[in-house]
Amino acid sequence: MNSSTSDHLWVTVLAGGVGSRFWPMSTPSRPKQLLPLAGPDPLIADAVRRGALLAPRHRIRLLAGARLSGALRSAVPDLPESAYLIEPQARGTAPALTWAAWTVLQEDPDAVLVSLHSDHRVEPEAEFAELVRAGAELAARERVLVTVGAEPDRPETGYGYIQPGAPLGGSPAGAARVAAFHEKPDANTAARYVAAGFLWNTGIFIWRADTFLDEVRTHAPEIAGALPLLDAGDAPGFFAACEPVAVDVAVLERSPEVAVIPCPFDWDDIGSWDSLPRVRQADAMGNVSVGPAVAHESHGNVTFTDVPPVVLFGVDDLVVVRTAGATLVTRRELAPHLKRLVDALPPELQDPEIRQ
Repeated sequence: MNSSTSDHLWVTVLAGGVGSRFWPMSTPSRPKQLLPLAGPDPLIADAVRRGALLAPRHRIRLLAGARLSGALRSAVPDLPESAYLIEPQARGTAPALTWAAWTVLQEDPDAVLVSLHSDHRVEPEAEFAELVRAGAELAARERVLVTVGAEPDRPETGYGYIQPGAPLGGSPAGAARVAAFHEKPDANTAARYVAAGFLWNTGIFIWRADTFLDEVRTHAPEIAGALPLLDAGDAPGFFAACEPVAVDVAVLERSPEVAVIPCPFDWDDIGSWDSLPRVRQADAMGNVSVGPAVAHESHGNVTFTDVPPVVLFGVDDLVVVRTAGATLVTRRELAPHLKRLVDALPPELQDPEIRQ
């Protein structure tokens, strides 16, 4: 990587959100990014570790709301206080990343930002770091907003897709303009996207801070009019003035200056209990257990407990989650739709930790 670009690489980690599809383990007071879902450490610690492969810790920023600031500091205590960008109110990823870009630009006029999510699994991490560095070079050289696309291994209906367009020469291999973004499809459409060579949208983004802000001014009226408030030092006013909007909608789907690079590493969005068998080791019967559990004459189950053991006998394809505050039993096929259940629960069950 060009040393000048490397010296200006910054990492932002989107660390907000509730993760309601991991209820009852994930709650507003302890959301999924604070849980050890992909391994022994909380997901946020995994994300920060990956970020530290790209930039020193003083150039890492975590974006989250005030309710999580204490928990994040406990989960990643080795970050400096400057790492925590605490959003005055939730307005979606576009205002949050705009604020992050504006903030680092005050310190570094040549800043190149890498935007990561706190709930992804990436392996091997060395290949991830190599590709992101190459993407940073591309973002700096071509003044484009770079997205990272993963090659699908199944027709997934829970992910967005990127349609590659005209190739971009040079490094990294396979870089192309983005022809279109496609939101989460139905099963038949997803199969057609895979056959056509579309890529999963990983949500990993790379851009120069000034380039991104230029595209916000040009294409995101939900945010552009509020930018003078940041210049005036009024971050709460900026967030209050912005409309809630995702960065994909506000900027990436509107800007013609967007590129995609295919990733050589394994990527997974840990989005529901049904994703654990893709990131955790299963036993001989296909059962995945986190915490004490016994599965007898049972197949394809997912169990997660931080209290006394879960025992399964003669059941298949279930999700069983047990906490001190609540127990969930459902079919694995329903796991991606768990938010529908959580929205229907009374408030005291939506966050059972508060009830204890």
